Amino acid sequence: MATHKILVIDDSRVIRMRVRDMLPQGNFEVLEAKDGVEGLDAIRDQRPNLIMLDFLLPRMSGWEVFQAIQAQPDLQHIPLVLMSGRKEEVTEKISEPFEYFEFIQKPFEQKELIEAIKAAMAKARKPRPKPAGAAAPAAAAAGGGADAAEVAALKAKVAKLETEVAQLKGQIGKILTFIKQKLK
Repeated sequence: MATHKILVIDDSRVIRMRVRDMLPQGNFEVLEAKDGVEGLDAIRDQRPNLIMLDFLLPRMSGWEVFQAIQAQPDLQHIPLVLMSGRKEEVTEKISEPFEYFEFIQKPFEQKELIEAIKAAMAKARKPRPKPAGAAAPAAAAAGGGADAAEVAALKAKVAKLETEVAQLKGQIGKILTFIKQKLK
């Protein structure tokens, strides 16, 4: 009987099957999702013990799924392995070192996969800092309230704008791909 659920979110059936084949038999139930929307639904419904997330996905990108996971404290503790064929796509949005998740470059071998899973499990146990909004009231009580609250509000706005810019970049990329296909 499988003791651990691993969710593999990748639009490539080959990658999903490859991960399934590389894991030790009998210890894992491998769940699969072929796009970001399906993957996020599976995370919420199935509560996997580990998530393997492709960074470039249809319908909802891996970056958007990552942000949704990070925004929910009850999902942040799930070990996460981000996968991509190009590491620079990931580091463009998330700077290194990757503190709370592990990255694996495609294509990968079984040994690399197992090491990435172990590293992701260790990183997921790290304590997370409290959200900036939680620190602002304490700073206000200490006398530096207006400045700390303003900084926290500005940081929240910057984070929201970064998310929106990332989404717009993804949409522009899809539009360019569509236009290129039509020009052929």
